[in-house]
Amino acid sequence: MISLIDYNAGNIKSVEKVLQLLGEKVMITKDKDKLLAADRVILPGVGNFGNAMENLNRFALVSVIHEIIGRGTPFLGICLGLQLLFEKSEESPGISGLGILQGEILRIPEKEGLKIPHMGWNSLEIQNNGRLFRGIKKHPYVYFVHSYYLEASDDRIVCATAEYGTKIHASVEQGNVFACQFHPEKSSDVGLRILKNFLSIGKGV
Repeated sequence: MISLIDYNAGNIKSVEKVLQLLGEKVMITKDKDKLLAADRVILPGVGNFGNAMENLNRFALVSVIHEIIGRGTPFLGICLGLQLLFEKSEESPGISGLGILQGEILRIPEKEGLKIPHMGWNSLEIQNNGRLFRGIKKHPYVYFVHSYYLEASDDRIVCATAEYGTKIHASVEQGNVFACQFHPEKSSDVGLRILKNFLSIGKGV
């Protein structure tokens, strides 16, 4: 069973639908026991960093997420879900993120001819033998929708980057924690392969 964390964020249903198309049993829940019992857990979402952290705290999900990850359960953050795994974001000054990974979320810099939010297809530069990218050719195209981007403190956890006015740390992996700034559920065959790769990862990795 795959559990999607329900914290009133956008885009959760589209992730559920794609996982169901892959033949997976999926549950959208904020129930602690159900989340802890899941084989894999996904934190999807589109929205505001500060509002999302407020909801995670209000639903008592912060400690649950830390416990899930501490147990070695494969965990995937998507879009806002990636950003929340880190320490802070320029979108919501003074609001602490989950702090599971080290780094900060920055505003995509304004440049002439550059539209923000970054919305659409962009290519990735794959690095560091990311497990999510097994079997995927170099420079795959994936779908982004975001105005803020990750700058991880440790380049060794960065498994894919993208260029959009600056270098975006587009995917990270550390132990059993995986995250993508882009939307695999909207990224056609490449995205399906990324999700399949995540589904193939065993507990405790």
